[in-house]
Amino acid sequence: MCREMRREPAWVSAIRLAMLEGRVDVDAVMAEANLVDGRERTVRDVLSTMHERGLLTAVGDDDAYVPGPVLLDSDRFDMDFDRASDGGAHRWNSAV
Repeated sequence: MCREMRREPAWVSAIRLAMLEGRVDVDAVMAEANLVDGRERTVRDVLSTMHERGLLTAVGDDDAYVPGPVLLDSDRFDMDFDRASDGGAHRWNSAV
């Protein structure tokens, strides 16, 4: 995460949304990663690459994705998401 700009990589946000929300699209990743307008093409490319690698599965024609076999078949389901907030991890309240 870029602490100064309070942004994180689009792929991190996409995985979080896929696992917590069950659906990913460009607008959701833009909001979750706190990206500035004009980065939609980059996010679209990231989601497309994640689809090609099996992390996401495309649904419909609206650039939406759901978790793909690589995420679903991973052994990461025992992870602790207690600190995940509705607004995303980049907005966690820090004790520091």
